[in-house]
Amino acid sequence: MVSARAVRERHESELLALPNVVGVAAGQDEPTGDEFVLVLVTHKVPASALPADEVVPSILDGIPVRVQAVGEVTAEDPQ
Repeated sequence: MVSARAVRERHESELLALPNVVGVAAGQDEPTGDEFVLVLVTHKVPASALPADEVVPSILDGIPVRVQAVGEVTAEDPQ
């Protein structure tokens, strides 16, 4: 069985190329142990409001995909 981590690595660049996507991670549901790919977006947009080529898929290579809104992400200077 393919892992969420492998799926994230395989699809990360294409997911990050989507508008509104600011990050991608692999995760595991605590109670069940089920793995998923987590796609971080600045804000959630209904799939019906997006062109088909901009929709985050719900499954990648058999692994469920979850979308979480995190707002704008910026890097800070560590000084």
